[in-house]
Amino acid sequence: MERHASSRSAQEQFKVLVVEDNHEISCNIAEYFEPLGLILDFAYDGQQGAQLAMDNYYDCIILDIMLPKMDGLAVCEFLRTKANRHIPIIMLTARDALNDKLAGFNMGADDYLTKPFALEELYVRCLALAKRHLLNCEKTLQIGDVSLNAQTQEVKRAGQVIVLQPIPLKILQLLMEHHPRPLSRSELCDKIWGDDPTDSDALRSHIYQLRKAIDKPFDTAVIKTIHSVGLALDTV
Repeated sequence: MERHASSRSAQEQFKVLVVEDNHEISCNIAEYFEPLGLILDFAYDGQQGAQLAMDNYYDCIILDIMLPKMDGLAVCEFLRTKANRHIPIIMLTARDALNDKLAGFNMGADDYLTKPFALEELYVRCLALAKRHLLNCEKTLQIGDVSLNAQTQEVKRAGQVIVLQPIPLKILQLLMEHHPRPLSRSELCDKIWGDDPTDSDALRSHIYQLRKAIDKPFDTAVIKTIHSVGLALDTV
């Protein structure tokens, strides 16, 4: 690992992990980001990047897809299933096919930038993700007997910890943030996958997983279907 740190600026410093095996690209990112006040760590293969992300606190990860030892999609999936908090991830790759973008988002990536890219755009996107996540981490959502800690991504119902995969967790968070307004299935798809469409079966499967985890072990259900409208949370 190589670590680069800049002197403090008036702007709050964010810590960013760059997982990129192209040293020239890494150096270009360092030269642009450091004077703007960001602290950077670098990894040059997927295994190293995954380990650094698990061992250290980062406000954002810039993650290439084509990596030695462990590709970026596998790193993203590993962090979404093993990390004890949500780490914002920007996928960085030369691929521009829709299927590659969908694969990245399905693994839990927050944003996607295709090479060649403008360093200014990468910086703006990285900063936006870090700031948004920082604001979200300052609140704990509580609806009825269900709580979601935005920083640790820990979900509890009636004091019992509920383990959720990334997409079901995102669905629950959206329902909590918009409570008591119901969300249509099209709204959920748009907020989860953005402009990259997915079929209704995928969403239905994730909703089933959410209900199985948060409703089935309890006497009453909190995820309710409103006919011809969508989904909403019911307080218990």
